[in-house]
Amino acid sequence: MNSHELAKYIEATDGISKPWLLIQLRLKKLQERRHELSADDYAKQVADIHDDLMKLGEWWVGRERDVF
Repeated sequence: MNSHELAKYIEATDGISKPWLLIQLRLKKLQERRHELSADDYAKQVADIHDDLMKLGEWWVGRERDVF
């Protein structure tokens, strides 16, 4: 699945309000652009996405039935 298909999926399933899906989209877009970036730029962007993911915390607690 490419980033365009993932974006369509996110829109179709009302996933725009689900930050973990948006992080997946960011990762997919970064993966598609990897050949355009230096190793340092790529690593910095991965680290930035990782930081944002860690800020989500335990978002699933109490919502296990809905998200898993």
